[in-house]
Amino acid sequence: MTAVTETRIALPKPPSKVGPTIWSIVVGLVIVAAAWGLGADWAKLLDLPRAAWEYAVLMFQSPDWSRLPRALFETWRSISMAWLGAILCVVLSVPLGMLAARGTGPAWLRYLLRGLFAVIRAFPEVIIALILLTVTGLTPFTGMLALGIAGIGTQGKWVYETIESLDDGSAEAVQAAGGGRLAVLRWALWPAALPSLASFALYRFEINIRTSAVLGLVGAGGVGEMLSNYTNYREWSTVGMLLTVVIVATMLVDLVSGALRRRIMEGAQARGMDRSS
Repeated sequence: MTAVTETRIALPKPPSKVGPTIWSIVVGLVIVAAAWGLGADWAKLLDLPRAAWEYAVLMFQSPDWSRLPRALFETWRSISMAWLGAILCVVLSVPLGMLAARGTGPAWLRYLLRGLFAVIRAFPEVIIALILLTVTGLTPFTGMLALGIAGIGTQGKWVYETIESLDDGSAEAVQAAGGGRLAVLRWALWPAALPSLASFALYRFEINIRTSAVLGLVGAGGVGEMLSNYTNYREWSTVGMLLTVVIVATMLVDLVSGALRRRIMEGAQARGMDRSS
């Protein structure tokens, strides 16, 4: 009996709930303060579903297809802007991201590049486009540069995180054979990281497709600029047609890009085994 009593006395006390409770209250107060600072009109927010349905009827009840050829051309310009921006982003971010990975470059360069990536991520594509407008003007080329530069921050982070997550076995084998840092990058890290990096590049292209429409709103060209112009003139039937084209084009690009990314990550051999099973 005494042994049982001593065992019960020795049991640890349950953790205190004071700390989690205080943090929950603090987080709740921050959320309330943030919502209060927005100055939201809750009456209008409750009326949002009715207004959204009203505008949806105006846009999609009878879309104006007379401007479809121009819409398709501007959509192609947006896709081109997104694709070239993704290529520019990948070409710059892959070597820089590999140098920013732990064990591939000197510490001072690694911290410098990671800081650069963080600074680039702090600037949205729209802000970069507005800065570039003063030099390159209101052209799709500006949008392409903005997409390419803005993507370096995120893409570079993906690259060095991918490199750091790889197995060290192949790198150690190259080093044991007398290879230096460049040999390790070329023969060990690059082949192992290539499928993931190619998948990230295609994903960057998907992101650029959506962002290119937003850049058009600030005059960078493409279907976004056309959409902004007709929205300002309240030509809702044309806006509905443009939104339909954008949605269909985005879904097609996502479908093709998603299939390519699955093919890259799974590999042709794995897919062949799935079919045989």
